Amino acid sequence: MDPSARETFNEHFTVEKYGAFLNRLNDGLHNPVTFRVAETPIFLTDDFRDRLVAAGNSIIDTILQPGFKELTERSIPLKWRLPNENDHPHFIALDFGVCKDTDGQIVPKLIELQGFPSLYGFQVHLGNTYREVYHIDADKTIYFSGFNEQSYLDLLKKTILGPYQPDEVVLMDVNAPEQKTAVDFYITQRYLGIPVVSLSDLQQQGDQLFYEINGEKKRIRRIYNRLIFDEIEGDDNIFNQVVDIRQPLDVEWITHPNWFYRISKFTMPYLHGDHIPKTQFLHEVTQIPANLENYVLKPLFSFAGQGVIIDVIADDIKNITNPENWILQQKVNYEPVIQAPDGGVKAEIRLLYLWPDGDTKPTLAINLARLSRGKMIGVRYNQNFDWVGGTIAFQQR
Repeated sequence: MDPSARETFNEHFTVEKYGAFLNRLNDGLHNPVTFRVAETPIFLTDDFRDRLVAAGNSIIDTILQPGFKELTERSIPLKWRLPNENDHPHFIALDFGVCKDTDGQIVPKLIELQGFPSLYGFQVHLGNTYREVYHIDADKTIYFSGFNEQSYLDLLKKTILGPYQPDEVVLMDVNAPEQKTAVDFYITQRYLGIPVVSLSDLQQQGDQLFYEINGEKKRIRRIYNRLIFDEIEGDDNIFNQVVDIRQPLDVEWITHPNWFYRISKFTMPYLHGDHIPKTQFLHEVTQIPANLENYVLKPLFSFAGQGVIIDVIADDIKNITNPENWILQQKVNYEPVIQAPDGGVKAEIRLLYLWPDGDTKPTLAINLARLSRGKMIGVRYNQNFDWVGGTIAFQQR
């Protein structure tokens, strides 16, 4: 992490300035941000940025290999497999922990990956707010691949809208206004002009979907999908009450729900390199490691860290009845490289890619970052701490 930028930031930081930052962040939003946002952004050195980009490129190369879809067929639960899948995901997110290698170098280590949208709208607003309130230098940017705000939003629009008008594309989640990420939904609506709808707002006529606005029924051509099936897993009757989106429908998915499973923890055992922790499907582990304290157990079909066993013992493995749906992964030890006023804080950086129809490969566009003092990075694991939570990384232009 950039020590010069960090020193300058910390020198001028005050609790009052952080309060002004939060006020500015929430000003004009549909609802205030419901998750904790950190006091500080991250400042990347050129060296770490280059390592991060190279690690991301190698993972993308694996996803682009012929046969990737065949390799990941087993990842999609039959219950949640949807028809009319397209040939690539429109969004890819790669989560890297900031770690230290045996030579003492600060390096990225892959934690998770997903073929699913993230906070592509909110991060623009967040980066702008950090810059305005904390007077971040103009020579630092939150974007990759030479983007600025306008060219990034143009690519986001190309990815989500494609050839359609904004009122023909809906951002959909199970109960959109109540989601923790709803702030991103409404900022995306502001940038792109698309409506935000809940699953219950969908209306079906034949194989077509509609939504209603101001008493007028509008045809849905594309769904910018933010619904994770894990969230409705326990509700067996939900599709008796709303449109069953698993049926063949005359609608495009951005991105198709099957990609949530294909690019996920399921992909980890197929990845290799210094930036990849050793990962095996549990049913393929022939010998349980003697040093289990250096491993974590993760269920394939969960999100937001739910079900993860951090302090693994042999009985945990023996008690799992469906080992084909679990991975055993080498622990990644985060290095507390972000200097808060009272010591080091751990960090994770998510590289966010966009892949509009017509492009041959995804483009690294923007980032998301999280700071932590807890055992795990997620906001729910860092209650009652300061200098933790959601943030963004700046790099030299």
